[in-house]
Amino acid sequence: MVKKVALITGAGQGIGKGIALQLSADGFLVALAGRHLDKVNEVATEINNKGGQAIGIQCDVHKKEDVEKAIQSAVLEFGQLDVYINNAGIAIVDPVEDISEKDASSLLEINVLGSLYGIQAAAKQFKKQRTPGKIINASSIAGYEGFPMLSVYSATKFAIRGLTQAAAKELAKDKITVNSYCPGIVLTPMWDEIDDKMTKLDGREKGSALNDAINSIALGRGEQPEDVANLVSFLSSEKANYITGQSIIVDGGIQFS
Repeated sequence: MVKKVALITGAGQGIGKGIALQLSADGFLVALAGRHLDKVNEVATEINNKGGQAIGIQCDVHKKEDVEKAIQSAVLEFGQLDVYINNAGIAIVDPVEDISEKDASSLLEINVLGSLYGIQAAAKQFKKQRTPGKIINASSIAGYEGFPMLSVYSATKFAIRGLTQAAAKELAKDKITVNSYCPGIVLTPMWDEIDDKMTKLDGREKGSALNDAINSIALGRGEQPEDVANLVSFLSSEKANYITGQSIIVDGGIQFS
C-alpha cells in the first residue's frame, strides 16, 4: 500500500509541529517546511526517531518560488503529494490606529499571499499527478470575529475563509477539496507573544491577557496543538472526502456557529 504524503508549512513549532507529529502517527510521509531549517529538521529528526519518515525544507511562504520549490522537494523525496497544509502564519499585536504599513504588509504577505501561493502550487501538483488532493488552510476564531489589538491579523483570517470557499468551488471539478481549521487560544509561542504585547499595552501583569482568554473558554482549559492536529488529521483523511469549502472551529467553546 502506497503511503500518502503531506506537506506542512510552519512545521517547526506550535500547531505545525503538532500536525506533523499527528499525521506521521497516522501513517503519512511528511515534509516539514519552515523559515528556520534547524527547527523543522529537529521535528523531522524526532519523527524519524519514532519510526516515521520526514524531511525538513527551508521555505519562506511569502516567496512564491520557495513554496513551489518546497513542493518539488517533497515530491522528489516521496514521489507524490496528497495533502498540503497552509499552516504558516504570524500575529502582530497593535491598536488599529498604530499598526505600521510594514507590519500590515507582513501580515498580508505571509498569512494571505503565502496561503494563496500554497493553494496554487498544490493544485498544480495534484493536476499534474492526475490525483485527488486536499488543501487545508489555517484560519482562526479571529476569522469569525475581529479581535481588538489584532485588527489586521483578524482581517487576514477572514480572508482565509473567503479564499477557502472560492478555491473549493473552483477546484472541486478536479477532486481537490479545500477546507480550513479555526483554532482558538492555543498554548504556543505565538500566544505567548500576543500576551506579552497586550499586557504591555494595557499596563497589566504578564500572563493576564492569556489567563483572561482561557477563562472565556467553555471547556475550561487552553487549547493544545494536539487539539488542532486532531481536526487536521480528520480533514486529511478519506473520511473527509465529502467535505469542502468549510472553515471549522476548534476552540473549546468560544465561538459558536
